[in-house]
Amino acid sequence: MNTKLTLNIDQNIIEEAKFYAKNNSVSLSKLIENYLLSLTKRNTEETKISPLVESLTGVISLESADYKKEYSDYLSKKYS
Repeated sequence: MNTKLTLNIDQNIIEEAKFYAKNNSVSLSKLIENYLLSLTKRNTEETKISPLVESLTGVISLESADYKKEYSDYLSKKYS
């Protein structure tokens, strides 16, 4: 069931949001609805990490400037 909602938002933000919505072929109402849904879902549902992503966690040091080489070395060792 849809319900009408009145919001007070800066005029410039409204114009930019309308422009964004039009360029992405979505209504401003749907854009805001999807945003609010993403906020509330994030707080109520646990994010599941795929096994692939979990297996790669920690592979690359964030302090390293040469992460491509580190990752290449990791893959070489893993598949040797």
